[in-house]
Amino acid sequence: MILYIAEKPALARAIAAVLPKPQYKDNGFIRLANGDVVSWCIGHLLQQAEPEDYNPDYKRWQTTHLPIVPQKWVLKVRKSAEQQLNVLKKLLKQADSLVHAGDPDREGQLLVDEVLSYCGVNGAKLANTQRLLISDLNPPAVKRALSQLKPNKDFVPLSTSALARSRADWLYGLNMTRAYTLQGQKAGYQGVLSVGRVQTPLLGLVVRRDLEIANFVAKPFYQVVAEVETADKQRFSALWQPSAACAPWQDEEGRVLLKALAEKVQQKITGQPAAVSKLQHKDGKQAAPLPYNLSALQIDAGKRYGMTAQQVLDSCQQLYERHKLITYPRSDSRHLPREQLKQAVEVCGAIAANDPDLAGAVQEANTKLISKAWNDSKVEAHHAIIPTGKRQPLSRLNVAEQRLYQLIARQYLAQFYPPFCYSDTLVELTIAGGNFIAKARTEQAAGWKQLFRRDAEPTPLDEQTDPAMQQTALPALKHGQQLLCTAAQLLEKQTRPAPAFTDASLLAAMTGISRYVKDEAVRKILRDTDGLGTDATRAGIIELLFKRGFLQRRGKLINATDTGKALIAALPEQASLPDMTARWEAALNAICQREQSYRAFMQPLITELSQLVQQAANVTPTGLPVQNARRWRGGKAAAKAKSGTARRKAANRTAVNRTTAKRN
Repeated sequence: MILYIAEKPALARAIAAVLPKPQYKDNGFIRLANGDVVSWCIGHLLQQAEPEDYNPDYKRWQTTHLPIVPQKWVLKVRKSAEQQLNVLKKLLKQADSLVHAGDPDREGQLLVDEVLSYCGVNGAKLANTQRLLISDLNPPAVKRALSQLKPNKDFVPLSTSALARSRADWLYGLNMTRAYTLQGQKAGYQGVLSVGRVQTPLLGLVVRRDLEIANFVAKPFYQVVAEVETADKQRFSALWQPSAACAPWQDEEGRVLLKALAEKVQQKITGQPAAVSKLQHKDGKQAAPLPYNLSALQIDAGKRYGMTAQQVLDSCQQLYERHKLITYPRSDSRHLPREQLKQAVEVCGAIAANDPDLAGAVQEANTKLISKAWNDSKVEAHHAIIPTGKRQPLSRLNVAEQRLYQLIARQYLAQFYPPFCYSDTLVELTIAGGNFIAKARTEQAAGWKQLFRRDAEPTPLDEQTDPAMQQTALPALKHGQQLLCTAAQLLEKQTRPAPAFTDASLLAAMTGISRYVKDEAVRKILRDTDGLGTDATRAGIIELLFKRGFLQRRGKLINATDTGKALIAALPEQASLPDMTARWEAALNAICQREQSYRAFMQPLITELSQLVQQAANVTPTGLPVQNARRWRGGKAAAKAKSGTARRKAANRTAVNRTTAKRN
């Protein structure tokens, strides 16, 4: 008997749908006509044991217990998963061979592997287990995946990496949370001060942005724009470029802060000859943007529709599991295997059938074009999110699902359009000894951009953008040509702080976290890895910070609460910066590549954790809001208060009912 173990029931049903029939559905599994069985997990069936499972004394939070480091790690069965785990135990004993069908990512690999280990699968049965990688739940795709099984042992490093991350997060989160919560109690705060390897640097990012905005003092700065005219009365604008001599009156970004200096330039150039000192033409091509991974999709949906990261993920799960209209959504890849090109005509046909608004775009697509998206070397466990070949009218979807499908479909179709072609012109002018620049970009062929123009909202000109850089064309000019500066404008603008985060910009910051790191070595690590968190976890991390009362929304803007600010102020700087998680991700990737061992990753982490816990004992947080203590008061006290309130309300209702009965 072959036993297929899927990560979720939906995936198990998709596998069974292409296997021998008739089939018998039982409690927790599907038996096939040939005697093979398809069963499933319900997400993680097992979880890390609680501290009190290692030592009953750990149930009470005490500084003297820290750091808590298990000598031998223990997994516990989730209460809600007990029945399904028992089903799998029996089936594993009966099975002759196994097929691991977890989701195609690090967590999916560990999720089934830990069940095999917990249930005692070993020897030849474990060694011969095969791996099934499915990114599309439609029957043709599942059949293809079943014909391409791989040895599960090839994925041991991926599973080891996931195990190391899981245990490291448990150690860091549990010990640091207890350490700072206990210190918070000394300051009179009774809530939980949760600390995490990814959530806390993310909170630190928001706190620092809020402080930057709060402390920002706007300063005026000045620009001079020359209005230039050719002999045949053609006009354009050029922007003044301050020379090195102006440095004493400029800020670190090169903006002129002295109005008198700009006024002097304005007066000096008006009515003066303007000589073309440099002329540069450059033709360019811009390839279509790659298909989406989850983070890129969340960012675009946030900008366009104001959707939160979690809303995008939830809707994508429905499109994948329920409707089967897109491939695996928790992907961190933006590339596709060349094998997928064989389905291009089928997928494009499905897009046209599903969405009449894109039917015209499908007709103009050339499926013989091969964009840089198709690259086997950049595809690992899963590929970019794309539409499937399933046909189903979008009218059957809710609004969020429709919008996401359209975004994903349009991004896929762009791969079959030619590049956007343009010509850039750069002109440098010398006017009264000063240097001025004008730029223009002329479109030569819209290419893939035509796909995105129909429903694009017009973008208002940013007042910070220079007029001389907004031009779409410049007159035909020659090097050395003499022009005339007919007038000059003095522009007064205000410096502005970086804007408060939104869902889209916070996600963009997580994926491009290297921009916020000063250390060049750490910045390189973050550029080469996934940034802060992973595509599969970012939405959950953001939502977790809201649930724990560290972040709050004000319209579309995201700000830190007083509790969040106080926590970041109390923590050592290294705990609120992304540097540590960068080192972790580099080490975890090295484990995946068989370049580092599990022990080499864990041992330094435990040493560093001991030092951090000792530091915490010397810190008393300040600025924690007292009112939050009641909101966060947890455990038995909260339950008791809640039940007491419920009893009082019930007693009041009973008294009212009795009074009413007597009156009647």
